[in-house]
Amino acid sequence: MNNKPNTRSMIFTLYGDYIRNYGNEIWIGSLIELLEAFNHNPQAVRAAISRMSKQNWVCNRREGNKSFYSLTEQGIKRVDEAAVRIYRAEPDRWDGKWRMFLYTIPEDKRQIRDELRKELTWSGMGLLSNSLWVTPNDLSPQINDIIQRYNLKDFVHYFVSENIGVQSDDKIVRECWDLDFINERYELFINRNKDSYEEDCKRIQTGSLSNKECFVKRTKLVHYYRKSLFIDPGLPKELLPDKWKGEPASRLFNDYYKILEGPANQFFEEVFAKGYDKYERNAN
Repeated sequence: MNNKPNTRSMIFTLYGDYIRNYGNEIWIGSLIELLEAFNHNPQAVRAAISRMSKQNWVCNRREGNKSFYSLTEQGIKRVDEAAVRIYRAEPDRWDGKWRMFLYTIPEDKRQIRDELRKELTWSGMGLLSNSLWVTPNDLSPQINDIIQRYNLKDFVHYFVSENIGVQSDDKIVRECWDLDFINERYELFINRNKDSYEEDCKRIQTGSLSNKECFVKRTKLVHYYRKSLFIDPGLPKELLPDKWKGEPASRLFNDYYKILEGPANQFFEEVFAKGYDKYERNAN
């Protein structure tokens, strides 16, 4: 966890874990100061937020000589989807059905094929065969959003089906996702954090861990846990292998997050408030 995180990715983490809960808007000066805690310089922050604006993830408004940035509707959907996965307590139960997404992209739209594959993978779908993606989860809202965003309604099909063939559900899972690799990522997350969690519990109790340190630790914790989750399709418990590391990783994440939450929020609020004369935390 010593590698410096990508600036754009860190901005998404800050919006999802903090800014979204404080009115969804932040002064660029506060955003720069927060990211300086992770050794991102002002030029890198301004360049990243500019790219995000061009990609319609954020929008800005000016108040005097200050620029404030907030998530667009598209950005809100993305961080809210991520939050559901990050803070989910345990896998959902399966209804026994598979969702199938098929597409045929014409040549004049071929530039969006790579983007579409990234979106489907991020949403948790797996590639079963050429242009045929499947998932045991009901991803209808995400799929409909993708279809609308890329204007694909004339080129796709989306079905709900049951597996009545000769191949088992477990075999479908193995063909679509590398669960061994995902399990290894969760195990790596656990090994990287279990000792520091115990140490930081003691440091917080003795008051030897500053609010800024808690902010940095919590943000990195969310950031790297999020990276593990986004290769995990979030399969129902019935389709997971024995000794699945996702659940102990989730418990460790939640326990670690809770001990850092209060001090981290205090540091964030101090920096966040510099952009406003007054502010109130959004209770939602």
